Amino acid sequence: MLPDEELLERRQRVLGRNAPLFYERPVHLVKGKGVWVTDADGRDYLDVYNNVPCVGHCHPHVVEAIATQAGILNIHTRYLHETVVRYAERLTATFDASLNSAVFTCSGTESNELALRMARFRTGGEGVIVSDFCYHGNSKMVAELTTCFPVPEPFPAYARKVPVPDPYRDRQGMSDEQLADHFAAKVAEAVASLQAAGIKVAALLIDTLFANEGLPELVPGYAAKAVEIVRKAGGLFICDEVQAGFGRTGDAMWGHQLNGVIPDIVTLGKPMGNGHPLAGVITSSDLVDEFGKVANYFNTFGGNPVSAAAGMAVLDVLEGEKLLENARTTGAYVRAGLERLKDKHAIVGNVRGSGLFFGLDLVHDDADRSPATAECKRLINLMRDRGVLISRIGRYDNILKMRPPMVFAKEHADILLSTLDDALQAL
Repeated sequence: MLPDEELLERRQRVLGRNAPLFYERPVHLVKGKGVWVTDADGRDYLDVYNNVPCVGHCHPHVVEAIATQAGILNIHTRYLHETVVRYAERLTATFDASLNSAVFTCSGTESNELALRMARFRTGGEGVIVSDFCYHGNSKMVAELTTCFPVPEPFPAYARKVPVPDPYRDRQGMSDEQLADHFAAKVAEAVASLQAAGIKVAALLIDTLFANEGLPELVPGYAAKAVEIVRKAGGLFICDEVQAGFGRTGDAMWGHQLNGVIPDIVTLGKPMGNGHPLAGVITSSDLVDEFGKVANYFNTFGGNPVSAAAGMAVLDVLEGEKLLENARTTGAYVRAGLERLKDKHAIVGNVRGSGLFFGLDLVHDDADRSPATAECKRLINLMRDRGVLISRIGRYDNILKMRPPMVFAKEHADILLSTLDDALQAL
């Protein structure tokens, strides 16, 4: 086994010095199982970050499904294959009846780009509205819509960005309804700005859990009001479910279901194949058929038989192991523990999240609750040193991001909470 320093030097030489790595001392991982990953020295880490292996690292049912199908046939989707069809039927059955058709891709980036193409085709518009702290992928079309970190592509003239409500910082005496109206008005301003520039609205593209924005408490009515404004202007609602979907919240299979809004198009990615590259777009069959007539869209690897077998196995495990219920009950257990840490540690300003997607807003003890950005960075490294992997998100990089595989149980939650308590004390 190569020493970490040598491997890092070789990595930088062949992959580039700016290829991202977590933590001040990168973790050299060699294997994983369930909610645990193991480094090259044999040390185990509790994984409280990675939602890609959503049913657990190397789940035996998913591994067997992939290996079995890979040993029989793998080919692109321009041939008939029963597993691909059955998977599409089973997946779309988890959505509203209007979302009855799937187009498979390999990544969330591809899904969001395809969704934007479909929305522009259907509406005849070009205008796109996103949040002012978002990420939806890294192709040119979606990279230029990125607002949560710098990109070389300039923000396009056809797009507008809007803030989303964060009750912890934005309420200022407003009721939920007033807060929803206040931020929905920002969407109306974006629509008016596009129209004034002669740009027809094509789509509102958001993640209704607002994960990159910092997992703010959901404001009842906000998403519905925003979508209504966009639809009145002739645009569609594209919901990015790459992080919020597949039962992570515990209360619904899909994040948009918590908002009571049915999207026109849904985009999927990360956890869909439990690590196998599988993603997709879910929308109405009439849009898929109409778009397909003119676009001749195909994806060589998207939704191939092995990918479909992986996706089917993920659904098997989600249902068979009752992982939505686990996300709900274990998530509530974690949240209660995080609330206790908030009461104990002044640096914790706010507990966030739903189900097995939760976070802590770290703030300074001042009148403005100013973000504790440096402390947050230090804390995730303290946690790494203590054998627990988490990350950070939000406009100020001050929100701990915890999003473990969905087989995360109360025994793992106890390890997380005690370790977090210790690391907070060490700050």
